[in-house]
Parts: sequence; structure tokens; C-alpha cells
Amino acid sequence: MYYSPEEEHALSRFSQVLEIPVTDFELSVRSRNCLKKMNIRTLGDLTRVDEQSLLSSKNFGETSLQEIREMLSTKGLRLGQSLEEGAPSEMRYRHQQPMSEQEKAVLGKPVSELNLSVRARKCMNRLGINSLGDLVNRSADELLESKNFGMTSLNEVREKLATYGLSLRGD
Repeated sequence: MYYSPEEEHALSRFSQVLEIPVTDFELSVRSRNCLKKMNIRTLGDLTRVDEQSLLSSKNFGETSLQEIREMLSTKGLRLGQSLEEGAPSEMRYRHQQPMSEQEKAVLGKPVSELNLSVRARKCMNRLGINSLGDLVNRSADELLESKNFGMTSLNEVREKLATYGLSLRGD
């Protein structure tokens, strides 16, 4: 076994950077409000979300995206970095206890297996939601912020998730 204090120190500093709140940066009111609605509180949260997810949020546009990119680049980070580096699914789905193989299989199922209406399916694509795990990591408010996604679509998604014994975050 190899132990390197330098690597441990570097990893510790990197973790500290990921825990910096986005409120520590001078962002526009629009960007700040959009991030708050999406429950993005730290730089680490930003590395676990991709550009498409941000752009699909209501009132979040290219200007806000550019502002976020610049903020992250000052710390040597980029949007979706943790996803690209294969962040552990526990981190992305925020489960407190270890998942069984059966639970992992259910969360890995594609959203297409829910047989959603065309409108709801298009919204899932726009939000970059591909698996049930991606879907249960979203809150009802996050889904409702998406263009053309209303209460009817939300109720449909909730019903379909219930057949698998799942629910949206915060439900």
C-alpha cells in the first residue's frame, strides 16, 4: 500500500474548493435565483450538473451559462466535470444507505420504459434525464420549471414512478 501525504493534501484542498458556496461569487440576480431554484448551493453541485440541465431551467440562458462557466474556470472546474469523471452514483442520487443490486438495476432503467406521453418524454430529453435514477434525483419544482412541463405531466410521472416504488426528490 502506498501513502502519499502530498496527494492527500491535494485531495483535501480540492474537496474544500468543491464545498465553496456559489453565493461567495458575484453572480447576476438571475443566475443566483436560477441556481437557488435548482438547489445548487456549492461549486461541487455545479460539477454534478451539465449545461443542458442548466439551460432547460426556466429563465436560465446563454448569458447566465457563460457567467457560470467563467466562475468555475477561475477555480479550475467545469460544468459536468464530476459526471464525466464518473462520480459515484451514491453522490449523484444522494442515497444515505448502500443500494442493493436490485435497487441499482431499477435506478438504471431508461426513462423510456415508463411509456410517458410525448410531451413528458420530450421534457425528459430536454432536461437530459435518461434513467429513473436521474429522474428521482429531480424535484417536482425542477421539472415544472421546464418548458411545456405542467401539472398533468408531473402527475403522470409520479404515477409511473409509483409503479416502481419510487418518487421524486422531496415527495
